Amino acid sequence: MLDIMTGALRASLVTIFLCGVMYPLAVTGLAQWLLPYQANGSLEKATDGTILGSRLIGQDWTGPQWFHGRLSVTTEVDPNDRAQTVPKPYNAANSAGSNLGPTNRALKERLAADRKALEESQPELMKQVLPADMLTSSASGLDPDISPANAALQMKRVAVARGVPVAEIATLLEQHIRGRSLGIFGEPRVNVLLLNLALQRAYPERPDRSPRL
Repeated sequence: MLDIMTGALRASLVTIFLCGVMYPLAVTGLAQWLLPYQANGSLEKATDGTILGSRLIGQDWTGPQWFHGRLSVTTEVDPNDRAQTVPKPYNAANSAGSNLGPTNRALKERLAADRKALEESQPELMKQVLPADMLTSSASGLDPDISPANAALQMKRVAVARGVPVAEIATLLEQHIRGRSLGIFGEPRVNVLLLNLALQRAYPERPDRSPRL
């Protein structure tokens, strides 16, 4: 019996050392050597080193001068009642979707309200057929990308807010459309963080506005 227990303990220690220590160290070391940018979170930084965000995690862009990302319905614990939650868009500590079905009344009311608000801010979209990702939320709540069609419908608003021709915003957008991965996986998409950073570099906001980065 003692020999069996000793052998089992020895095998467990070797396995823990190899799989719990050596393997993670080797993978981490290779990642830092071969792909340091990706291994450290795909972070975008300002010239002074300030972290502006990750190209993998959406942010809550507001204001007409920015391209807006896909709706996020993530939540956080209510500080006044720990048993409840309150909305907190793009909460990276609590990735989740709403789980509301297409017949859910709350979802229908939210879509109707968001559609009305969108048409008030962009009257040219009145009664237009919109891309699905313009009003619906993603399953993760942290989607960093939007469809090119979604971005295209925001161009006029951004151009007017920044005082530049729509054609120039369209050119900038075209430069940031990414195709399918390996040519077959996924759909064409636009990373909102990268597009907005390029937008700010090319057409800085007027002094009376400050960026939400």
